[in-house]
Amino acid sequence: MPDVQSLVREKAQAAHDAAVAMSILRSGEKNKALLAMAQALVTHAEEILQANAEDMARAQANAMKTSMQDRLRLTPERIAGMAEGLRQVAQLKDPVGEVIGGSTLPNGLTITKVRVPIGVVGIIYEARPNVTADAIGLCLKSGNTVVLKGGSEALHSNRTIAKILSEAAQKEGVPAGAVQFIDVTDRQAVTELIRMNGLVDVVIPRGSARLIQAVVQNATVPVIETGAGVCHTFVDETADCDMARKIAINAKVQRPSVCNAMETLLVHENVAQNFLPAMLDDFFKAGVTIFGCEKTQKFDEKVQPATDEDWATEYGDLRLSIKIVSGIDEALSHIARYGTRHSECIVTRDMQNAKRFQAEVDAAVVYVNASTRFTDGFEFGFGAEIGISTQKLHARGPMALPELTSYKYLVNGDGQIRG
Repeated sequence: MPDVQSLVREKAQAAHDAAVAMSILRSGEKNKALLAMAQALVTHAEEILQANAEDMARAQANAMKTSMQDRLRLTPERIAGMAEGLRQVAQLKDPVGEVIGGSTLPNGLTITKVRVPIGVVGIIYEARPNVTADAIGLCLKSGNTVVLKGGSEALHSNRTIAKILSEAAQKEGVPAGAVQFIDVTDRQAVTELIRMNGLVDVVIPRGSARLIQAVVQNATVPVIETGAGVCHTFVDETADCDMARKIAINAKVQRPSVCNAMETLLVHENVAQNFLPAMLDDFFKAGVTIFGCEKTQKFDEKVQPATDEDWATEYGDLRLSIKIVSGIDEALSHIARYGTRHSECIVTRDMQNAKRFQAEVDAAVVYVNASTRFTDGFEFGFGAEIGISTQKLHARGPMALPELTSYKYLVNGDGQIRG
């Protein structure tokens, strides 16, 4: 067996060699492949579940966190959801070749700006088998080839899904080499992939803040930073308390392991007395552990003291920080200090405060009176997403098909030369 460096280079080279053929596939050909891939997931569901059972058994033996096990676990319903995601991507408009600008110069040259695939996309992710299907589907529809490096926790699941999808795609004309899965657990494989300049065009990490920062700090290939979500909900003094409780319980409890779940609840001091007693009761009934500021602790003895580290922590489980603030100024200051530019929410009936919050909060998605759990490519109508970008270049928020393209200029003339 080749060493890790040679193996990763071999995978990256194969994806690179397939990139041109992938980039010129027609929309109909790509859509036909995506539908075949969706059907393959359904047809081979039992095989996928058996592979996932191996990963789950090891996760339980290693005492993996419950929230991480939730991300790792596959069910018939989740596999059906993965297949539906591929079908939705097939129905979406193909961005490749879209004209997004152009002009005719005084000298007669015509300039047309068109979308083109990025090329070879490297995806590094943790215990999320659904990412395997999402990434392959979105990359192929946008004309890219893809090199996948999943976490060792999901090795059997990811390997099986990638094999099934690659085989189904190739049967429908997708070039061999377009889908590559790095089938080793050695962490050196990540280091090699993020330094494959000349073969890999961009790397997208999905997972914990630790993983993302490790990739950002060590990559020589361009990186799109995604995922880390210390998301806040601010309950303003004019908030409808019933609405605020529904939004807050949904944002924390509906699926706490994901990056768009709320980690900190900020409450205006003028509404705390009316809002917090019932809110705390709702959280405790849902099994949430609360860390609060001194003012919050006075409302219930079960509230534990919050530390500065708590305000900056993406829990990813049923833990929550709560802080009572003096007003919107303190809420904005807290979010600016501890937020990760992912998703932030204000619950208010004061439209001036709503407008100010949306104008001043630096995040990919800023909500008024809605749960942060909606930050998702599927929910936004984009189909499956490749990730939530928390940076400003080159994409921001849920990344779908257009965000997986670049552009080039097509210039046509009839003999012009520059004087």
